[in-house]
Amino acid sequence: MARIGMIGGFGPESTLDYYRLLIETYRSMSKDESNPEIIIYSMDINKFMNLVENQELDNLVEWLVNGIKVLEKGGADFGFISANTPHIVFDRINELSPIPLISIVEKTCEYITNVGVKKVGLLGTKFTMQSDFYKTACDREGIELFCPKEIEQDYIQHKLMTEIELGQFLDETREGLINIIRRMIKDNSIEGVILGCTELPLILTKSEFGIPFFNTSKIHVDSIIEHYLNISEEGN
Repeated sequence: MARIGMIGGFGPESTLDYYRLLIETYRSMSKDESNPEIIIYSMDINKFMNLVENQELDNLVEWLVNGIKVLEKGGADFGFISANTPHIVFDRINELSPIPLISIVEKTCEYITNVGVKKVGLLGTKFTMQSDFYKTACDREGIELFCPKEIEQDYIQHKLMTEIELGQFLDETREGLINIIRRMIKDNSIEGVILGCTELPLILTKSEFGIPFFNTSKIHVDSIIEHYLNISEEGN
């Protein structure tokens, strides 16, 4: 049986959500009561945020690759990072990784294309919203990407770091996020929203306004389990 390798910790709440989704999705797709074999390496979110905030991207790459090597030594056949923001350096990590990696950004943009949405808003950490890795992936798929205004980005970042990452899901914060999406529908005519931080689906739990809210965690997990089942069958 194959083994899945997961880099977690960015943050702990979404790591728990990923583990639950991996088990649920595997049971749904495999139609049995067994569980997939998963190796989890939970890395320090404070170390991660310091490297990103200080733009120490070379050190970030080295640190994350070392984490993936821990998974490989533990017997993982392939791996993934359970967060969006680390994908600012995904291409470099992928080149150095000792095992194949599945990108949350690539799989999300493929999914959006398959459902026929052409204009999307992106909510995530400020680093994700201000970097170009989602735009590049969306451009490849012919998807037009819009980000919130800078003051809105500051609001989202603050709420993520001081509440949501800590497991606090307040109604007033949910309403604040919904208001940003409402404004983007009006001003940018978006047809969907990428929840580009894996904590956001924990507070924005359902689609609203008649447009899809793309849960990047769930999209990622579906592709991970599909790959896991495929390589497990090939190994038998």
